[in-house]
Amino acid sequence: MRWKLNSSVYKRVPSREAAMEPDVETPSSYTLSSLPISPTQKFKGEILNPFSPFPAVRATTDAVAGPSWRMSLPHVCVATLTSFLFGYHSGVVNEPLESISADLGFSGNTLAEGLVVSICLGGAFIGCLFSGSVADGIGRRRAFQLSALPMILGAAISALTNSLEGMLLGRFLVGTGMGLGPPVASLYITEVSPPAVRGTYGSFVQIATCLGIIVSLLIGTPVKDIDRWWRVCFWVAAIPATLQALGMEFCAESPQWLYKCGRTIEAEMQFEKLLGPLHVKSAMAELSRSERDDGESVKYSELFYGRHFNVVFIGAVLFALQQLSGINSVFYFSSTVFRGVGVPANLANISMGISNLSGSIIAMVLMDKLGRKMLLSGSFLGMAFAMGLQAVGANRQYLGSTSVYLSVGGMLLFVLSFSLGAGPVPGLLLPEIFPNKIRAKAVAVCMSVHWIVNFFVSLLFLRLLEQLGPQVLSGWYGFDVDWSLTRHCLLNTNQLLWYPAC
Repeated sequence: MRWKLNSSVYKRVPSREAAMEPDVETPSSYTLSSLPISPTQKFKGEILNPFSPFPAVRATTDAVAGPSWRMSLPHVCVATLTSFLFGYHSGVVNEPLESISADLGFSGNTLAEGLVVSICLGGAFIGCLFSGSVADGIGRRRAFQLSALPMILGAAISALTNSLEGMLLGRFLVGTGMGLGPPVASLYITEVSPPAVRGTYGSFVQIATCLGIIVSLLIGTPVKDIDRWWRVCFWVAAIPATLQALGMEFCAESPQWLYKCGRTIEAEMQFEKLLGPLHVKSAMAELSRSERDDGESVKYSELFYGRHFNVVFIGAVLFALQQLSGINSVFYFSSTVFRGVGVPANLANISMGISNLSGSIIAMVLMDKLGRKMLLSGSFLGMAFAMGLQAVGANRQYLGSTSVYLSVGGMLLFVLSFSLGAGPVPGLLLPEIFPNKIRAKAVAVCMSVHWIVNFFVSLLFLRLLEQLGPQVLSGWYGFDVDWSLTRHCLLNTNQLLWYPAC
């Protein structure tokens, strides 16, 4: 409850209503004519000087400039640790997979090797299914901490096991944390970021994933020289998970979630922590309007029919096609593929990690300038061209040594193109286009599709490579990316052009 000035008396009104009213005591109510400056200063532009000795001038300047990104940056960085863990666990078995299979007694069994990778994705599907309910039930901060627990426990089991069954159990537990964390990260970053840098912050997710993959490849480098080094690789994964669980104690809770739970005063406090005191009023007013337009929350079943189905279907298809492009097969099995064409795996994997990171940094710079749709379309085009190069390079009988350059160059271009748009855009775009009342549940449903497709692609990739060969497999992925581009453009043209960020 707040006091609002009404004529000559004070009247007490609910804070939700007060959020919609201008505050007569805030600095933003000053006008140019009321500021203690000369008319000359008004035309010289000195009113925009943030170091002006007049408090009203500084306050007005800050309000016009928008909230600073510096206040929300630490909170976003802690949240993206879950994406770092996703990248790390995606690449942690890449180089050590042969050593793991030899030590645990399933060497040469390609199905078992694929299962060690894909069981993690099965766990991720389970965790992702519950991520929406968990995020709405206990809040974003506690959801992050909950996702860290199975990742710590699963990493420890994987590091200590002496059997295939123990490895599968540890990887499954890690997967449940991987499935729970990324959807919450997408929600949290969207909800705590200032609008002007929301796209940039969204790209942090992909950059953190790239860094996780690079670190896992670097740590896995000595696995051929040091006996059972793969156990160290799993122990290292427990460190960032522990840091996130502890760091979230000091981070802000999502103001949107607090407001949705009726905790308006706490939501205002979190907005002040994230945006600064001058922007609390406008943020609360926008939040109040959004909640009033959205109405009550919905059940999961309501996402599959009625007016919400189209936008949820678009998100699900976008994630499915992202995974059908085969990108995670590159990250999971690149060492096996590179060794098959006579290329040193360590050098090629590091080059792939650098390519992935470079593309993600470029996407971060361009995300809020070019828009989501342009980056996504250009990314799919580049991926299709790269797959064409790999399909041609797989024909070593006629090209000789040139085929190696085409294969490796095509794979690096594929990773670069993916990181420019197809990687970071879906996770950022979907929380932006979903209304508040379905956001958590809809993101969970769409990312569940992501994990299902990822599971089957990872499980069957090595077997398909044996049966079909690299030329046919690359041609299929290239055709899929072309169809992804066409389908994406049709969907976005008809459904999403109303959204300014697209």
